Amino acid sequence: MHPFYAFMSPIAIPLARGPYRMRVRGFDRVPRTGGFVLVSNHWSNVDPWILSIPFFPRRSLRFLAKAELFTPFLKPLLEWSGAFPVRRGEGDVEAFKTAVRLVRAGEILLVFPQAHRQPPGEMQRQQAQIHAGAARIALAAGAPIVPAAITGTDRLRKLGPIRVAYGPPDTMEDLRSLPSRKAADAAIGRTMERIYELYATL
Repeated sequence: MHPFYAFMSPIAIPLARGPYRMRVRGFDRVPRTGGFVLVSNHWSNVDPWILSIPFFPRRSLRFLAKAELFTPFLKPLLEWSGAFPVRRGEGDVEAFKTAVRLVRAGEILLVFPQAHRQPPGEMQRQQAQIHAGAARIALAAGAPIVPAAITGTDRLRKLGPIRVAYGPPDTMEDLRSLPSRKAADAAIGRTMERIYELYATL
């Protein structure tokens, strides 16, 4: 358990489940042990925390954050919360290796394939904005992908209800014989379809 989770949980969890009326569906389908890549849509900077709440206190999430955020002031907080840096647009090999190593070691890696926070409103099927890094990491680590959908974190000021849904893991066994790029593209495509389906239930 990362220090930030242990420190913030007594405050944030009652807040999420109280005023924000957080409700979770499908968590019983999430693997209880072993590493995997958790893939979700993305509305707000609090999404990693919200998605981590059902795992507390047994497990916590790791996630990538853009390297520019790792300033002397923010770096300790980001590292305590489970983040590690990635240099976007440069094919950051070191970040990829770190991600694969963490998943192989049994960690849960959270990835937002839409890369950037989406504007408030309905989630759009904008395939051109989808990145296959999550699938590449899962395939390289020999680990499953678990889809998730979240809503309400784009309306925090209005105390809108927060809803989260988790889907069953996808081992991608049928794709592992394909060339790596083709396998990753196919895997992230169907993962996004499952996220859209989960989002529709919220």
